[in-house]
Amino acid sequence: MDASYTNLSQRYSSKPDDYYELSRAEMVPFVPETSRSILEVGCSSGAFGALLKERGPGVTVWGIEPDADSAGVATGRLDRVITGTFSADMPELDGKHFDAICFNDVLEHLANPEEVLTGCRNLLDPGGVVVASIPNILFFYQISKILIEQDWKYEEFGIMDNTHLRFFTRKSIVRMFETTGYDVEKIEGINAFAGKKYNIANFLTLGRLSDWKYVQFGITARVRP
Repeated sequence: MDASYTNLSQRYSSKPDDYYELSRAEMVPFVPETSRSILEVGCSSGAFGALLKERGPGVTVWGIEPDADSAGVATGRLDRVITGTFSADMPELDGKHFDAICFNDVLEHLANPEEVLTGCRNLLDPGGVVVASIPNILFFYQISKILIEQDWKYEEFGIMDNTHLRFFTRKSIVRMFETTGYDVEKIEGINAFAGKKYNIANFLTLGRLSDWKYVQFGITARVRP
């Protein structure tokens, strides 16, 4: 993670306990079945990595987590857990390569996610992928709240999490991966929520707000040869 964001672990320590226990099962299909060596950046308590390990005895999952308490829990679930903030040249990863590197709601916490994604190319085996979930700033109930209240208010968690440094739409996500040396193979909206107000707005705009019902996007991007 960006070196200028030195207080990440301290800020994470204020999160509610269940913040670290989400298994993120909806992200499992974004990790190719052929992936056997996986690194999860921001692994929390290891619940997602544990799901990946259930795919078979040959799956190895390493995790990196800045919150020490969560990293301690993850140690009992994953093959190795590094407590700290991620950088592609950290000594613990020297000489290590992975089939997949996962960032579940992590890239938006970084001042320079492009630099991190560029560095990840050196940690991926040929044909390896980056898998990520990224919040959608155009989620209908978030963007309508901004427009109506005319305020940009940070919160303890969610799309306006007070530890988010970057904000994304579908287009900017694809652009970020393409400019850092990846081909986006899959990008889909996840965790949809569509109420009556959204349905009316989407109808009146002839479906132009189709992405606005998603809280996040899931991405699979393969490193470009």
